[in-house]
Amino acid sequence: MPIVRWDPFRELVQARDEIGRWFGEFPGRDKTERKSAIWAPDVDIKETEKEVVVRADLPGIKMEDINVSIDDDQLIIKGERKFEKEEKDKDYIRVERSYGSFYRSFDVGVPIKADEVKASYADGVLEITIPKAEVKKPKKVEISKKES
Repeated sequence: MPIVRWDPFRELVQARDEIGRWFGEFPGRDKTERKSAIWAPDVDIKETEKEVVVRADLPGIKMEDINVSIDDDQLIIKGERKFEKEEKDKDYIRVERSYGSFYRSFDVGVPIKADEVKASYADGVLEITIPKAEVKKPKKVEISKKES
């Protein structure tokens, strides 16, 4: 069963961005101002027989600014994309990349081996491998006919 997370703010942010494009930049707005949109990295989640693999796009974020944790059967990814302050040319025409803190959490939905979870980060992609715990199957009890 795939895990799909509905983000109620995604459509709201997209609508705001579209309205912003209709009206262009507001007069008096600082062009270097950080984008104040709520943002969250895009995530792919794949489930196999033995594990759940989560891949999150985190381009431009340093590994030390990312935190991954497991709480019961919930995966938590949080971190921060920092605004680059040392810019030679500060006359931006447009700033569209989102900056600031992000937080994503997912109920894994299956029993997991929390102590064996592994995470790696390369080329702006965080990959988390979550091994599944074996599910105890119910034991069938045979019923015998009682002799009277």
